[in-house]
Order: sequence, then C-alpha cells, then structure tokens
Amino acid sequence: MMLALTLALALAQAAPLPPEEAPRRMTVPEGFKVALFAGEPDVVQPLAFAIDERGRLWVVETQTYPGWLQPGTPGKDRILVYEDKDGDGRHDSRKVFAQDLANLSGIELGFGGVWLTQAPYLSFIPDRNGDDVPDGPPEILLDGWDIKKSQHNVVNGLHWGPDGWLYGLNGIQSNSLVGKPGAPDAERAFLNCGVWRYHPTRRVFEIVAWGTTNPWGLDWDDWGEMFITNCVIKHLWHVVPGAHYQRMYGEDPVKGLFGLMESPADHIHWGGGPWTESRGGKGKHDEAGGGHAHVGAMVYLGDNWPDRYRNTLFTVNLHGNRISNDTLERKGSGYVARHAPDFLRTADTWFRGLELKCGPDGGVYVTDWVDTGECHNYKVADKSNGRIYKVTYGTPKTAAVDLRARSDRDLAALHVHKNDWFVRNARRLLQERGGKEAVPGLEKILHEIPDVTRKLRALWTLYAIGAAPEPLLLGLMDHPDEHVRTWAVRLSVDAKSASDAVAHKLAAMAAAEPSPKVRLALASAVQRLPVEARWPILEALVAREEDKDDSNLPLMAWYGIHPLVPSHRDRAVGLVPKIRLPLVREYVARALAASR
Repeated sequence: MMLALTLALALAQAAPLPPEEAPRRMTVPEGFKVALFAGEPDVVQPLAFAIDERGRLWVVETQTYPGWLQPGTPGKDRILVYEDKDGDGRHDSRKVFAQDLANLSGIELGFGGVWLTQAPYLSFIPDRNGDDVPDGPPEILLDGWDIKKSQHNVVNGLHWGPDGWLYGLNGIQSNSLVGKPGAPDAERAFLNCGVWRYHPTRRVFEIVAWGTTNPWGLDWDDWGEMFITNCVIKHLWHVVPGAHYQRMYGEDPVKGLFGLMESPADHIHWGGGPWTESRGGKGKHDEAGGGHAHVGAMVYLGDNWPDRYRNTLFTVNLHGNRISNDTLERKGSGYVARHAPDFLRTADTWFRGLELKCGPDGGVYVTDWVDTGECHNYKVADKSNGRIYKVTYGTPKTAAVDLRARSDRDLAALHVHKNDWFVRNARRLLQERGGKEAVPGLEKILHEIPDVTRKLRALWTLYAIGAAPEPLLLGLMDHPDEHVRTWAVRLSVDAKSASDAVAHKLAAMAAAEPSPKVRLALASAVQRLPVEARWPILEALVAREEDKDDSNLPLMAWYGIHPLVPSHRDRAVGLVPKIRLPLVREYVARALAASR
C-alpha cells in the first residue's frame, strides 16, 4: 500500500518544485505572501526547529530517518543556526552548531544550552557562554524512550510551557519506560501515546495526559490552554492535566477506567470512511481537509497577521499538501474545534510541512521535509532537499532583536507585548536568571492591567521565577475572572503538595464555584493531592448536577475517584448516593463490584 502510494505520487510529479518556484505555487488568503527562508542545499530534512531570543532559527536536520540508530552510534543528524540579519525574510547566515548526532526529533533552547529529543534520550548540549559552540557532548537527562517498534511516532515536540516546564509528546508504538539513566524500572514511568513534561531546574519528569495516537505538535492559547495535533483518528485535542484520551487501539495504561475522553473537534479532515482511504487527499477528502495525517501545531499569537486568526489553531495536513485552520470555541469546561477554511495550499505534491512557529516580527516559519508518501517513507527518504518558508501579511515591521541584553525590568515590561514570542522568551530568560528585579513590574501587570491575558502572563512568570507564594495564589482563587482562578488552582498543586489552607480552599471552591472551567481545574488538581485531601473536593464536584452533560467534567471527576475505590471501599460506597453525575455513579458502582 505504501509503495503503491509513493509510486502513484511520483508518477504525478516526478520531482519537487524548485525551491524558488515553490512559494509562488502556494495559495494563501489575500494580503499574505510566502517567501523562501532557506532551501536545499542550505537545508535538508528539517524535522524540527526553535527560535532563540535573537530571532534566529535553530533547525534539526534529521538524516537518520528512516531506521533509528542504536544508542551510541554516530549519525548524520545536525543542528544548524540560521539568521536573517536584514529582515527580508531570507536567511543571510548559516552555521553548524552540532553534527554527527543521531535520532533527533525535537529541539528547544534555554538554561545554557540546547534540549533535544533523541530517542531513547532526552539530552542537553551545554553552551553556557552562548558562543554557539558546544561546551561538550550531549548530556543524557532521561532515557527509556522506545525505538524498537516506533518509526514516525517517536518522542518529539519540545516546547516551553507557560508554567516553566518543558513539554513533549510520544506516539502509540513507542512503548517507553522513562526515567533517569540507571534508574530501576520501579522508578520509571510507562508511556506510549500522550503528553509529558520535564522541569529544567527541579529535574522532575511527569506524564501530563495519556492517549490519542501519534501526536506531533503542541501549543498554548492566550489563556494557557494546551492543544495538540495528532495523526489518525481526530486531529486536535485540548489537553487537561490528568486526562485519559481515546486512542487508535490498545488500552490505556491505567486499568479499569471504563471511559476515555474525546477530541473537541466537531469534524475530521477526510471525507469519512476508513482513514486509510484518505491517503493522497483527493476527491471527497480534498474538500474535507485532505487526509488523516497532521503534523505541527501553532495557536497564532503574533502581531503581524490579522486579528481574526488570533487564538485559532494551525496544523499541516500531509495528505492534503496544505495548512489547515481550526477555530476554538468555548463550550462548558472545554472547547469545540470547528473547521475554518484552509489557510495555505500548494500545487507541489512533495510538500510535507512538519512544524510552524511565529517569530519576533509576527511572521510564521514553516518547515518542509519535501518528499513523497505518508508519514514520509518507511524504507527510503529523499535526503537531498528541504525547505523553510516564511508566511507574512503585508509588510511586517522588522528590527534587530536580542532579548539577552534586556534588563529584568525590561523583560517584565514585555509581558504586555501583543506578540507572545516576546513574552515567552522573556519568561524563559527571567526563569534562567531568577528575575527578582522583574517582580514589581510583573505584580503591577497582574494587579493593575485590566487585560486578563496579560494578567495570566505575569502570573505564569512570577510562578516560574519562584515569586508566586501561597498567599498570592489563595487570594487569586477569589479573583473575578475564571481564567485567573483556573491558574491559581493549577499552580497551587503544581509541586504535588498542598497545605491545609489550600486543600480547604479547593474543597470550598468545588462546592460553590460557578465556572465549569474552574471546576475542571479542580477535578484535575485532585490527582496531585494526598488521598485525604481529595475526598471533600470530589464529593462536592460529583454533586454538581449541572455538569452531567459536560464533555470533560464527569470523566475527570471519575479519574480522581478511580484509584481510591479499592483502598477506600466504605467511603466509595457512601459516596454513591451523593453522586449527581450519572456516568460517575455508574463507574463507581462498576469499580466497587470489580474490587470485591
């Protein structure tokens, strides 16, 4: 099937469009333009990239694929740094940061070096003086990611979250047992498809959520809600910490859950029927969106594109040779993702976009693997080419930028910038430095700026630099805005501990909180609390009859109760009459029967 598809596409177009011609054959909405930022031979096999605080692109060239190399085997993967000094949308300089690497699939920058997903490792290449020369070989921070069975769904997707953690993804065939090098199995976490995170200074690894299939793209909106994109089954998921999502096949690692959460998307990007029939993206599948394979995720938060695109999600559809766009509409505790018109389409059937990110001028960079086939080729890949495009609206305002030179106070002031690129980089730099001189400016934004999204930015950074003490978070749990209350709850349990004061406050909120969004944060927070602190919160949440038809709340409440049933049977039995959420009542009864 794979070979037949590859041959069919090759007959239709024997070679990719030349690099200079490819942007001209792309269709984008009126007012937009696509430029070639880099093309072969200056870049080949660009699998992932990050943008540093100077606006430079750090690109992973993955020439290992297909066929991941065994640990310790030198490869041909490289990390290159591209810079556009004159702001014309095309790179002026290119340098090799590191080479002879293997199995690279993700990259992020910060804390004195370069972070890499490099199955079976999460590794770190130090460059503490910032001279773009490694201080030494890669340091192995974590190991255990599987490369035996997985091909195109290995560990990937490194991004800094608003809370100061490093987030990543893992695919369904990568049955991984992750931990610190040398750790016994009992100290490791099992993960296949799902979302994980790692704290850069605490050196703690956690699984955030389980499920989906082959996720390869994540981002956050203006309110700090995470969304991931996915290949096969539905393409988009709203990530709630502690959630267990539907998957293509197999069982969730946690046994006896009975029910899994669904995608918020109200559509699929193929014309119905078996997903395998959408390969090629033609006929009825073209109008629907092109196919089942999606790579990359970007919630646009820049300042160059029109405001109608802000807080909408973009992902690349491999079969459809296009960039798709979904709007994110609030519903109850979560969202509904609706299909917007395709944003970019190309006549080049070799277009295989993989990742897209917004830069300092608000323009968006898109990497293109340039090949045939689905999920690239299992047995052969064309390693002679690769592209990076830049998509802008009108004439962007360009200026040299180097946030490293900014003071803590200046970095705090950037938290009101319209382009979230400045905010994310300012937050990371302040987290690296400790950022104490930024505290007064951040507190001013949190308490005095009326825009809630700016308040949240300040809160996240205060937390990341260790300047959001418990009294502040407790006070914000009474804030008039639901988004602020949501994050006060999340951050109060981020370290998997809570004082009696926090536990009592969360229980009181569970009984009286008017917002389903905040109630979802409470249901999520339960899983990070000691057992005795969980019961009052859960008892209040399952009594909220108004949540019985919510897409998230019944299952999230159940996930909090589930591990307590076998060890606290009497209390679980006593809970049943108080439950006003039919699904939770059914599942508790089933769990009680199964634990006899």
